[in-house]
Amino acid sequence: MFSPGAARSVERRYALEVFPKRDITLVEGRGAEVHDDRGRRYIDCVAGIGVASIGHGNRAVAEALSSQARRIVTCPGIFYNDTRARLLEKLASIAPPGLTRGFLCNSGAESVEAAIKFARLATGRPGVVSAMRGFHGRTLGALSATHKKEYRQAFEPLVPGFSFVPFNRPGKLLDAVGEETAAVVIEPVQGEGGIRPASAEFLQAAREACDDAGALLVFDEIQTGFCRTGRMFACEHHEVTPDMLCLAKAIAGGVPLGAVLANGRIRPPPGKHGTTFGGNPLVCAAALAAIEFMQEERLDERAAALGARFRERFEPRLPRRVRALRQVGLMIGVELRERCRPHIDALAKAGVLALPAGTTVIRLLPPLVIKEEQIDEVVEVLVRVLGLPGRTK
Repeated sequence: MFSPGAARSVERRYALEVFPKRDITLVEGRGAEVHDDRGRRYIDCVAGIGVASIGHGNRAVAEALSSQARRIVTCPGIFYNDTRARLLEKLASIAPPGLTRGFLCNSGAESVEAAIKFARLATGRPGVVSAMRGFHGRTLGALSATHKKEYRQAFEPLVPGFSFVPFNRPGKLLDAVGEETAAVVIEPVQGEGGIRPASAEFLQAAREACDDAGALLVFDEIQTGFCRTGRMFACEHHEVTPDMLCLAKAIAGGVPLGAVLANGRIRPPPGKHGTTFGGNPLVCAAALAAIEFMQEERLDERAAALGARFRERFEPRLPRRVRALRQVGLMIGVELRERCRPHIDALAKAGVLALPAGTTVIRLLPPLVIKEEQIDEVVEVLVRVLGLPGRTK
């Protein structure tokens, strides 16, 4: 064990600093609360960037990991495995209609990479259309589908064939999809883009455009999947089914796992794609436990109810510096009239951990097991911190 503060100096010395670090060392968590190395308690509305939906220290996942680790930890895809088979069956049982086959990988970016490759294989076309403000990952293919220039510029030239349309502009999307389009890749709710839900019309236009052009529709539900928005998957709000569904984050209770769920149009032949660690028995056991916990505890219903509670208590008391509140389940964006970063730091000092989504939006992604009184506490802290005097353009 390090003494308080020691982990900071060690990480600063040895880690490549690709993250904008906060001066907090988290060492323990339970449910929706985490504690730092000095014993300070926080309500965690970061949740591993939307990962810890079933809460920190979840006993079901811990027991599944322990049990599986004593049996077999790794098993490459060239062999069959019982735990992996059970997870693939479970995913098919909860997926939108027709998405009956799966590819398991290690992360959200890898799931997007796989979906892009599968789409090009299936259609023989190069083009990928995605949305402005969208975020799909930091590997080169996923980054090529990501719009924000600050993420892209240092790594150009990226993969050719990618183009962007305005989010929630159905006509523009219909015009952009043609005979060279392999796939349309869309987030049903943009996360990094500011917690912006896609309209039913936009998602329906994406389905129509792909059907007319023979392209494939890919929904990136890496952040929205697994009950976050009040449904198991966000696309269920509008009953639009994609050809592929990209998943990760909450799928395995915090253990790294990604997935692509696909319909019968996707049939990559052996040797065209693969993974060493993806779908290993250890992560599959964690995912089975996590998904079963979500179902048993009805976390979709809980997210919808607690998200509504947050809105009901916060919206009537919006401080003047708040421009807009956007909320789908427990995926919450508070858009300010000024930069959000100073207020995120102030929230942390007051005991609430939050994320930015762009320069002006405070993003809240609490564990779906958060208690009602903890939601109320988050509201009180937000009202107090955002109501302090300061610049309000």
